[in-house]
Amino acid sequence: MNYREAVPPPPVTLDDVRGAQKMLSGVARVTAMESSRYLSRLVGAPVHLKCENLQRTGSFKLRGAYVRIAGLLPEQRAAGVVAASAGNHAQGVALASALLGVRATVFMPNGAPLPKISATREYGADVRLHGQVVDETLAAAQEYAAETGAVFIHPFDHPDVIAGQGTVGLEILEQCPEVRTVVVGVGGGGLAAGIAVAVKALRPEVRIVGVQAAGSAAYPPSLAAGRPVSVENPATMADGIRVGRPGDVPFAIIEDLVDEVRTVTEDQLSAALLLCLERAKLVVEPAGASPVAALLGDPGAFEGPVVAVLSGGNVDPVLMQRVLRHGMAAQGRYLAVRLRLTDRPGALATLLGVLSVADANVLDVSHVRTDPRLGLTEAEVELHLETMGPAHCAEVGDALRKAGYTVID
Repeated sequence: MNYREAVPPPPVTLDDVRGAQKMLSGVARVTAMESSRYLSRLVGAPVHLKCENLQRTGSFKLRGAYVRIAGLLPEQRAAGVVAASAGNHAQGVALASALLGVRATVFMPNGAPLPKISATREYGADVRLHGQVVDETLAAAQEYAAETGAVFIHPFDHPDVIAGQGTVGLEILEQCPEVRTVVVGVGGGGLAAGIAVAVKALRPEVRIVGVQAAGSAAYPPSLAAGRPVSVENPATMADGIRVGRPGDVPFAIIEDLVDEVRTVTEDQLSAALLLCLERAKLVVEPAGASPVAALLGDPGAFEGPVVAVLSGGNVDPVLMQRVLRHGMAAQGRYLAVRLRLTDRPGALATLLGVLSVADANVLDVSHVRTDPRLGLTEAEVELHLETMGPAHCAEVGDALRKAGYTVID
């Protein structure tokens, strides 16, 4: 007699995702898919943007949160739910709970962006600020769940959440049936895992590529080790994918179904966010721009047609300002220069005249006239300039030197 080892069933199936899609009908939007001429030219094949940044609450998180909470038993709903998040998951849980008539308590870290705190409260959740980092906030939420009996809603490590996120994959196949590559950002892994379940079940030849920020990339070492491992002190501007350890449930799916996980730099994330804003006219947070960053970093690596999932658009305005400036610098369109000039009436106006002739747009000027490093007749000026690219930066520097200025930095 032949004995075969029993194979455990997969944690999430295509039927689960299809069931989630029915549950989300009339709740989550079927978000638009926009083609990108710029990225298509760069990649050499059609590139489409799946705009989950235009989803209700501004990200895909509503899908998984709603499916998870809708699946609770009546007595569990009566006890309420609790979550911990710095932004997108908080808003998804808050709105899902309001739609289902469930009391929600959301713990957010001190220092979370004020717009995200306000939005979560406006969706009806009881927001409690605790801790300086998400790990402390998470511990507080789990303690609250243990004390009150509220159900803890994990942002990615649960089959119902993954099934809800997988509905993005079904929409991709409906909107772009000829797709050959799907590129998606990866934090804990819920979205990538859900998309992989849906897409691979129906179109196994489609390549799924996950993208992580290099400063918080827990999946590459985890996949190499064959188990989830933690990254100490994950650091990236892309807070939506700043997760120090993969979830157990999504990791098992990603290990089996996702073809590759790539990393991108902070410069690439900044440039991608800027490109989405300027070329696609879409406001996207750094985590949501990570698939575009991967395309910019290695455009020849993706077989088209390509679908890049823009997972969210909840970017703090203060961070947006910093990231845009960083993105301009990464593209050579932002120049900071420090120089010395003779301290006399009209000297600054003359300098600005030189920059005007060179077509450099002055964003900021700092003028120092008293400093031990300076001579009696010297002044130091630091200029922040907007330029048209690296070649223009070089032209501006040459123009300043030809005009007789000593460029220090």
